[in-house]
Amino acid sequence: MYALACTHAGIGLVEVLPSRVFMNGNSQAVRIPAEFRLGTDRVQISRTPDGDLIIHPCPSQRGQALIDALAGFEPDFLAALERHRINTEADQEREAL
Repeated sequence: MYALACTHAGIGLVEVLPSRVFMNGNSQAVRIPAEFRLGTDRVQISRTPDGDLIIHPCPSQRGQALIDALAGFEPDFLAALERHRINTEADQEREAL
């Protein structure tokens, strides 16, 4: 089944599949068909003025643990670490073509 949809890119046909809404504890959940499987474990949900729900996949949080760990360091330490990295980068030796 296809339906007409208005998006930021214009008006076009989009695939529409029926799904099931059910309760999961105190939350309402929607079963997502395999054709619409998401590559992330987090989404943002928004509602249009007409009441339609839009699901936006959030990018994966890879590297978040590193960012959280670096947030605990003093800015002076991070600046010194960056200066050291820049000063120690050596040119790579390569065979001539």
